[in-house]
Amino acid sequence: MISHPLSPSSTAIALLETSEQSAHRVADIFAESFAADEVAVSLVDNGAGRWRVAMYFRAPPDEKIIRALTAAAAGNATAKALRLERVAAKDWVRESLAGLAPVTAGRFIVHGAHDRAGIPFNRIGIEIEAALAFGTGHHGTTRGCLLALDSLCKSLPRRRILDLGTGSGVLAIAAARAWRQPVLATDIDGSAVRAARANASFNHAGSFVEVIKADGLAARRLHERAPYDLVLANILLRPLQRLAAPLTRLTAPGARVVLSGLLASQANAAIAAYRGLALERRIDLDGWTTLVLVRRRRPRASVARGVPAS
Repeated sequence: MISHPLSPSSTAIALLETSEQSAHRVADIFAESFAADEVAVSLVDNGAGRWRVAMYFRAPPDEKIIRALTAAAAGNATAKALRLERVAAKDWVRESLAGLAPVTAGRFIVHGAHDRAGIPFNRIGIEIEAALAFGTGHHGTTRGCLLALDSLCKSLPRRRILDLGTGSGVLAIAAARAWRQPVLATDIDGSAVRAARANASFNHAGSFVEVIKADGLAARRLHERAPYDLVLANILLRPLQRLAAPLTRLTAPGARVVLSGLLASQANAAIAAYRGLALERRIDLDGWTTLVLVRRRRPRASVARGVPAS
């Protein structure tokens, strides 16, 4: 137990590494048990099915209560693995940004302000701050999409582009910067829409990226801009399955559809949902999978002219 009062220059932290399911259970029980201004909970995917839980307490916590709550959420073994620390107070946002190395994916480099000066002139730098949330490009799904984009830049002409579930706008910005063509980006979350617009403007893509709030594919603007030659959809398996048929109808013959937000074990289920599309490429990173699908072009009906009878 932390037995002495914390000064304004120190912070109490409870740290734990566990499975994804247990991590979310622990986060939920602490969120329910403490007021919002008493504890802040951070979840980080460490890869290989392991998640890091960090709980920052405003006041000194009671170790018995902390371990009891953890045990109730994830079992005694997990509670015993939890450790309590007292650290000097810092600008945590600045510290977290400083710890995020730039993400390189082909010609694209996603970075924070602290790495702005180090981006080579022959690369497309996309500056996203972690404080804005909704994705910084460090997740395997986003990097997989960027690698797919980099590959498509070499073969796909300038196209009509849709970024479905844009989050921070990283993929829309990358596509707009690479092709210098308009990109329509959508998100169900109003805060994400505002963040994506701000990021696009800051990254000199504001005149190319249009961001709208939309749930699914019902928005009129989505249909006005169709058919699309390139669709980026970094969401989750369930919505990808639900949107498969209507999304395919919005694509042009020969269009590429990049699907992500998929665990490696979910790839086949996603491919099966998009029956009118063929798998062109699969990218596996950190347990996550990105799929590049292509819409088959309808073969032209052949008409025999002047064929001599046999």
